[in-house]
Amino acid sequence: MPDPKSSRYMKSHEWVALEGDEAVIGISDHAQREITDVVFIDLPKAGRKITKGEAILVVESVKAAFDIYAPVSGEILAVNDAVAQNPGLVNSSPHEEGWFFKMKVDDVKEVEALMDHAAYETFLSSEASAH
Repeated sequence: MPDPKSSRYMKSHEWVALEGDEAVIGISDHAQREITDVVFIDLPKAGRKITKGEAILVVESVKAAFDIYAPVSGEILAVNDAVAQNPGLVNSSPHEEGWFFKMKVDDVKEVEALMDHAAYETFLSSEASAH
């Protein structure tokens, strides 16, 4: 399963774990703590073409609904049915079991352009000190 330290991150807290030209997408541990108790996830359909930056799914918690954005462009290959059945997996296991979907990436360079784990940790620290 995806390793948080080798994943790439967006400022909106989505992560991408790349394996060849396929990627697994989810949200970070930081994001799940901010969202709190996830109660519903509206997953996209397999086969859908997505564009980097596009709002592609909605995560609902007990306090609000949050758009999740495509970190890269490509085609959704499969969705995580387990997380649709048990949305709490996003909270209990955001990297291992709580991922959202797998996709074929159009351009691997889009993934490489995202923050690595160290840069993401620095970004989180700067966000925390800005509040």
